[in-house]
Amino acid sequence: MTIAGATIDPSEAAFFGKLAADWWDPKGSSAMLHRLNPARLGYLRAQIDAIWGLDPRERRPLAGRKALDVGCGAGLLTEPLARLGAQATGLDAAPENIAAARVHADGQGLAIDYRAGSVEDLTAERFDLVVSMEVIEHVADPAAFIGGLAAALAEDGILILSTPNRTPLSKLALITVGEGLGMVPKGTHDHTKFLTPGELSALVEQNGLEVVDTTGLSFDPRTGFVLSSNLALDYFLTARRR
Repeated sequence: MTIAGATIDPSEAAFFGKLAADWWDPKGSSAMLHRLNPARLGYLRAQIDAIWGLDPRERRPLAGRKALDVGCGAGLLTEPLARLGAQATGLDAAPENIAAARVHADGQGLAIDYRAGSVEDLTAERFDLVVSMEVIEHVADPAAFIGGLAAALAEDGILILSTPNRTPLSKLALITVGEGLGMVPKGTHDHTKFLTPGELSALVEQNGLEVVDTTGLSFDPRTGFVLSSNLALDYFLTARRR
């Protein structure tokens, strides 16, 4: 079963839905996402601290704020958002992922609002923080997807995205090596759907937002995924209203 929506690619939703039961296994099919999470959270924390003028030592910097994780899977990033104090909502196109996310959150004692659906379902809601990590390369209509994310953003809100860059390096690392060696499930990526930083920035700016930061994500064999000035493999983008 998949949820219909203009931005949802049913085949992508079905593909990731089949991985739902394995999502929280750090050595399973989502192992790469587990390894990505520290860098994701480090980047996110740096951006919200800088933009909202927060104390980096604060343990619950999102207390009193609403956060939305779009394409949340089984909640690998949504749960940390809740632990940082946010009133967290997780949205995913695959109902199987949402079911797995709810079970895991319940086991952790976390109150998270998980929903199966698409960004088009958020017409009347606004969030202080909207994140969507490694998702836009899987949607049917990237422009409409960014439009939905922007529409869900509160006036003083922050939008944080991450996605692979469309370069020879990303094709080699993510598809030839990553999928070829079984580090990620075969068929996860379509290199032609990757967006360059310029293309993603243009979509964001078309929706009345200003890009305030772009930072690369690189892989260091010694330490794993690290933030970098090199955007060739993967990158983060932060935007807010002009």
